[in-house]
Amino acid sequence: MRPGPGARLLWPLLLLLGGCGLFGGKDEPIEPPAELTSIEPTLRISEAWEVRVGPGSELLGLALQPALEGGRVYAAGRDGEVHALDLETGEAQWTVETGLSLSAGPAAGHGMVVVAGSKGDIAALDIANGNPLWSATLSSEVLAKPALSASVIAVRTVDGALRGLSAENGRQLWVVERQPPRLSMRGTAGAVIAADRVVTGFDDGRIGAYELRTGEPAWENVLSVGRGRTEIERLADVDATPQVVGGDLYAVGYDGRLASLALGDGRILWAVEMSSYKDLGVDWTSVYLSDTESEVVALNRSSGGELWRQDALRMRALTAPTPFGDSVVVGDFEGWLHWLDSITGTLQARYRAGGAAFATAPVSGGELLIAQDEDDRVYALRVEPRD
Repeated sequence: MRPGPGARLLWPLLLLLGGCGLFGGKDEPIEPPAELTSIEPTLRISEAWEVRVGPGSELLGLALQPALEGGRVYAAGRDGEVHALDLETGEAQWTVETGLSLSAGPAAGHGMVVVAGSKGDIAALDIANGNPLWSATLSSEVLAKPALSASVIAVRTVDGALRGLSAENGRQLWVVERQPPRLSMRGTAGAVIAADRVVTGFDDGRIGAYELRTGEPAWENVLSVGRGRTEIERLADVDATPQVVGGDLYAVGYDGRLASLALGDGRILWAVEMSSYKDLGVDWTSVYLSDTESEVVALNRSSGGELWRQDALRMRALTAPTPFGDSVVVGDFEGWLHWLDSITGTLQARYRAGGAAFATAPVSGGELLIAQDEDDRVYALRVEPRD
C-alpha cells in the first residue's frame, strides 16, 4: 500500500536523532497540500522515454538524481544498480551491480561515475563501460552527490565531515570535521568544486570554502542562525548545495538567509530572509528556490530583490527548481512535474509521469528534461512545438 500524502510530506523533516517529537510535543495542525486547480497550458509536454533503474526508495529521503555527461544519462537505484543510458533514446549502454545500498549520486565526469551508499560506501566506475575503478568506506551515510575533479573527489557525510578523496584510488587526502548539533534535519548540503576550492554548508548554519588539494580553510561564514526556545525551533542546517556562477556563490539555510557571497573571500554581497532545505536553481539573471512551504520564489541575482512568488503549489513538498529553457520546473509529492514561466512565475504546464513522489530536482539535458522519481523510474520529457 502506498503511503498517503501526509506521510510523504513528513519525510523531509525526519530528524537524525530520536527521542524528540517533531512538533515539540504540541498538537499543532499541519497545513494540507494545495489542491491542483485547472490551468490553461501554454506548453505541450511529451515523454521521450522511461526506464526503471531500481526497486524504489520512497520516504527514505535519498539523493539519487541522474547525471548527464557526454550524451549519456547515468542513474542509480537504491538496490545498487548503476545504469548508463543513451540521452536521446534511453537505451542501456551498460548496467553494473555494485552490491551497495545506494543513497546518493551518481556524479559523472573526469572519466568516472561515482556513487555512494547509506553505510558510507563509495565506489567509482569507469564512465565508458562501468568497470570498477576503486571503492572505499567512509564514516557514515552519504546523502548528497559527491563533487568530482580530475584529482580530488569531495564528499559530505551526515556526521558533519567534508572529505577529500584521491580520484585515482579513493584514498582519503584530507578531512574537515564539524560537530553537528544534537538535533538536525535529515540530509546534508552537497559539495561544489570551483577552480581550486570546494564549498559546502554544515548543520550548524555555517558555509565554508576549503583548498581542494589540502582541505585548509579559505574562509567560513555564518549563513543561518537558529532562533527559538526549543531545539527544533533552533534548527539552522544548511542542507541545500551551494551554487556557483562565475565568481558568485549562492546559498540558503533552513530558517535562515538566502545569500550571495563572493567566492574569493566569502563576503556577503546581499542577503534576504528566506528558508529552504532544497537546492537552488540559478540562471544568468535569477535565483530560484522552493521555500519550506513549497512556494516557488525567483530573486534577482544581482540584488536579491524578489521578482515573483508562486504559491499555487504550497505544501506540495516540491523539489528544488530547475531552469529549463524559458521555464523553471519543479516536481511534487504526487508525481507531478510543473513548468513555471521563468520571467513571471505563471504556471505553464503540468505533467504526471507516474504516481510516485519526486524527491530530487529534474536535470536539464538540452532539449530533454530528465527526472527520477521515488519508484526509481527515470523519465525524459520534452516541450513540443505548439500547433
